[in-house]
Amino acid sequence: MDFKNLGINENIINVLNKNGIKTPTPIQEESIPKILDGKDIIGEAKTGTGKTFAFLLPIFQNILPNSKDIQVLILSPTRELAIQITDECKKFNVNNDINILSVYGGKDIGNQLKKLKNNIHIIIATPGRLLDHINRKTINLSKLKTIVIDEADQMLLMGFKNDIEKIMKFTSKKHQMLCFSATIDSQVKKLAYRYMVDPLFIDVKSPTISIDKIKQEVIETTDRWKQNALCAALKEDNPFMAIIFCRTKRRADTLEIALHQKGFNCQKIHSDVPQAKRERIMKSFRKADIQYLIATDVAARGIDISSVSHIYNYDVPETPESYIHRIGRTGRAGEDGYTCMFIAPKDSYHLNEIEEKLGFKIPRREI
Repeated sequence: MDFKNLGINENIINVLNKNGIKTPTPIQEESIPKILDGKDIIGEAKTGTGKTFAFLLPIFQNILPNSKDIQVLILSPTRELAIQITDECKKFNVNNDINILSVYGGKDIGNQLKKLKNNIHIIIATPGRLLDHINRKTINLSKLKTIVIDEADQMLLMGFKNDIEKIMKFTSKKHQMLCFSATIDSQVKKLAYRYMVDPLFIDVKSPTISIDKIKQEVIETTDRWKQNALCAALKEDNPFMAIIFCRTKRRADTLEIALHQKGFNCQKIHSDVPQAKRERIMKSFRKADIQYLIATDVAARGIDISSVSHIYNYDVPETPESYIHRIGRTGRAGEDGYTCMFIAPKDSYHLNEIEEKLGFKIPRREI
C-alpha cells in the first residue's frame, strides 16, 4: 500500500517524499481513507506509529484555502505537542495559502490576537488558552469542518475533560470528529462517543511499534548511588542523543545541576521552565546541539525526534503504559534503540508490573 492508493494527492506525496516518507504506517493505512470519506474515527496506536500524519494528510487534502473560516481545530494536551503538530503542518503548507495558528499558554496573547485578524484555517491549541480566546470572542468555531483530539488519554489524565466539554459547546453543529490516542480506555471512549456520530474504532496493535527493536536493560542500584550509576552508564554509552526521564520537576532540576557539574551537555524541560526557553531548548535538542534532555513525562509528551538513540529512566514510571510511552521515544523510523531503567529496592513492585506487561524479565546490566 502506498499513499496514492490511500487517496492522497501528488502535492502532499511530494512533501512526504522530501521528508523521506515513502510508505504509510498501519494506523495511516487504516485511518486515511476513512477520514477522507468523512467518517468519525477513534484511533488507537502506540507512540511512534505515525498518528499525527494519519489525521494531518487528509486534513490538508480537504482544506479550502479560499475560505475565510476556521475549518480545523486540533486540541493538544501540552504546548510541546502543539508546537510539534504546528511544525508538521507547516511542511504541507508549500504554497503558504493555508493560515495556521498555534494557540497555547506562555506565548504572547497579543501576537496571537494580531494573527487572528487574518483568516485562519487551522488552529492547534491547548484547551486553556483556546477557552481564553473563546471567552474574548477572538476565535469563532462555528464553521469548523474537523475537530481532532490528540493524545486523548493525556487530556483526561491532565484534567482537561471539563475544558473540552466547554469548547465543544462553541463548535459547529455538524463536523467530523477524530480522536487519537496511544491508549483508549473506557473514559476516552465515553468522551469520544459523546460527540461522535457512529464512529469507527481503529486499533493498531502493539506489534506495529518497534519495541522489538529497542534493547531494554535494568540497572539495580539504590537512591543514594543512582546518580553515580547514571553517570557511569552515560560515560560508557556516550549516546548520540538521549532523553533522561525524572518523576518530578524538582528531581529534574537537581539532576541537571549534578550532570552539568560533571561536564555533561544537558538541559532540563518541564512546566516551570518558561515557554520561550523550552522552545529554544527543544530547537537545540532537535539540532543535536544538546546531547541529553532531562524531562518529566508531561513535558516530554509528543516529543518525536527520530535521532534519539537512548532513553534513560532515571526514575521508574508510575505505570507500565508510561514505561512503553517513554521507551517509544527511541527506536523510531525503523532504527534500533536502547533504554535503561535505574531500579532501587523500593521500585521492585513497579518493575514487576512492567515486566508482567511486557511478558518477559528485562535483562540486568552491571555498572
